[in-house]
Amino acid sequence: MPVSSPSRLALFVTSLVGGGAERVTLTLAASLAEQGYTIDLLVGRKEGALDGQIPEAVHVIDLGACSARQLLPTVLTKPRAARRLASTLLHPKAPWILGAVPALMRYLHDRHPTALLSVRNYANIAALLARRLDPGSPTRLVISVHNHLTVAAAQARKAYRRNFPRLARSLYPEADRIVAVSNGVADDLVRSIGLPQSRITTVYNPVFHSRLLAQARAALDHGWFEPDAPPVVIGIGKLTAQKNFACLIRAFARVRATRPVRLLILGEGRQREALVSLIHELGIGDAVSLPGFVANPFAYLGQAAVFVLSSAWEGLSNVVVEALACGCPVVSTDCPSGPAEILAGGKYGRLVPVGDAAALARAISATLDNPPPRERMLQRARFFSVDRAVEQYRQVLLGA
Repeated sequence: MPVSSPSRLALFVTSLVGGGAERVTLTLAASLAEQGYTIDLLVGRKEGALDGQIPEAVHVIDLGACSARQLLPTVLTKPRAARRLASTLLHPKAPWILGAVPALMRYLHDRHPTALLSVRNYANIAALLARRLDPGSPTRLVISVHNHLTVAAAQARKAYRRNFPRLARSLYPEADRIVAVSNGVADDLVRSIGLPQSRITTVYNPVFHSRLLAQARAALDHGWFEPDAPPVVIGIGKLTAQKNFACLIRAFARVRATRPVRLLILGEGRQREALVSLIHELGIGDAVSLPGFVANPFAYLGQAAVFVLSSAWEGLSNVVVEALACGCPVVSTDCPSGPAEILAGGKYGRLVPVGDAAALARAISATLDNPPPRERMLQRARFFSVDRAVEQYRQVLLGA
């Protein structure tokens, strides 16, 4: 509801690279600004594809982080507060976002926002460090967890990412509130970090809104979606190990062997070269396209025959909700921890074991043969509405 005397709220993200958590943050910032709150969007550094999508009513503050070494002078002046974490914070490969801590401390000291919401793992650590190194701030600190920490740490290649749960155990209890984007993420925080369930609130991401439906109806100039063309299977996400697009490609090759079909994967990432090599190895290059990042993926979802999530782990997976909203049938791995919650255990889309290309292929074929009713998918997507999520976040931020 609108407020008569605007309060200042701050949202803190690493950057504006086009990930799901960053999109959620911009949606939340715009909606809270519309309600009359003064919104400061703090970015570790102002870069990324979403830079042009910041609402005019939102104040952007670039914290100018470039290296964790920017934190060194502050740590040296407060050695007792940082002693237990010094080896992690000052490691040569420590995440660069930790360099935002001094600027974040100055912001909290000068602006005194009513609440600060941080987004993603190391932004959470930076926010909590700012609190620990300057404990006098009256700002309510809320951290949000968008991924399944246990699986993400186990799958990480870099040592500092594998050690993240230990760092979180040291700092996460100092937050005033923790938001988990799914019940599975909340349960994992209880098990892996030792946080009491009473400190955690599950808030599903604000995904469904009328603009999404309009974007899904946008004209799409792509030859694969011409009338009478073969059906298109679509995947969307960063080309990383987490999304496991190699499994999707192998599953698609099995489907392709039995029927005319095409595969479109939207997104960019460091696994592009390996995925392209796999496509050529399987001999399906004429039926697979990796066009990279696109500004409006919803137009593709609005015309694709099946959306497939092949991830090894997720927090919630906004794109599953977006696919349902666009009327695109969903097939997903039953990965920890969001897809099964969104799809209600398989009621709204087929679930298959993680990494099982044969099972994924069977589910894709079955969905092509017998897609669910569009209205049922749309009904489920509405549950993850912007209005519902924003009101829940508002209550958490204000301590209501």
